Amino acid sequence: MSNLPPEVTTMRSQLTEATSIAFVDKIQFCLVSTSFTSEVILTSYVCDGNTQNSQTPILFLHGFDSSLLEFRRIFPQFISSHQTWAVDLFGFGLTERLIDVQISPEAIKEHLYYFWKTAIAKPIVLVGASMGGAAAIDFALTYPDVVQKLILIGSAGMRKGTAAGKFLVPPLDRIATDFLRSPKVRREVSLKAYADPKFVTLDAEICASLHLAMPRWSESLISFTKSGGYGSFAKQLKHLQQETLILWGNRDRILGTKDAFKFQSIIPNNKLVWIENSGHVPHLECPQITAQEILKFI
Repeated sequence: MSNLPPEVTTMRSQLTEATSIAFVDKIQFCLVSTSFTSEVILTSYVCDGNTQNSQTPILFLHGFDSSLLEFRRIFPQFISSHQTWAVDLFGFGLTERLIDVQISPEAIKEHLYYFWKTAIAKPIVLVGASMGGAAAIDFALTYPDVVQKLILIGSAGMRKGTAAGKFLVPPLDRIATDFLRSPKVRREVSLKAYADPKFVTLDAEICASLHLAMPRWSESLISFTKSGGYGSFAKQLKHLQQETLILWGNRDRILGTKDAFKFQSIIPNNKLVWIENSGHVPHLECPQITAQEILKFI
């Protein structure tokens, strides 16, 4: 935790839920080297569970403008049976943001590979939520020997990328990120992400905003948007070699529910499971049920 900026540490002190506090206190950092920069990247992650366990390790990937904290409620469901990991993707969460380095899907994938090689170095079950699902698909297609099974939670990756990034010229880029930084806007997004508004507590809002205190948050978000972000993998999905579990909240108001059927129709070896009475984040809203489905699958 000593690697966190003072602003992040201050926000951590405002957390009230035991699960959130415990998870933040488990955050560690490692140095990851890549080919796209000569600098090493201070990378944030959480790891728990028996390292001697013979079960395949599980690695969780978070969504857009989020962090590994979105797995704070589901994470404890796995540690008795599996070594369990969550990592902040390059350009996101509490992972270090570098000056003058483009944040793109390719950079995210390479950073993730070298994190895996540095910290885990054995085949994994890869779990991606929302944008993390697109990152997981991209990774599984490129490194099939690394990913033993794939799990997608309300996954992106079925829709074309946006061209909006080319219009993000100063000062519009800063205006856009300042808008996204607004507590009111972030609360509205949270209310839309959950099916049940009671989950949008002060603690949940702090967890969803902790990474905003990281240096160069705005610059990285602008850089990723200008890269075009993740587009559609519809044409590549037929090449997925991994058995895939598709988990989807039946009340998802962020991506809707149609994409779940599209993934089901294209991925060769898959199982679609609906999480009832859940929105876009079943791992936060229904962590026990979501974890049970994952454990049954693996």
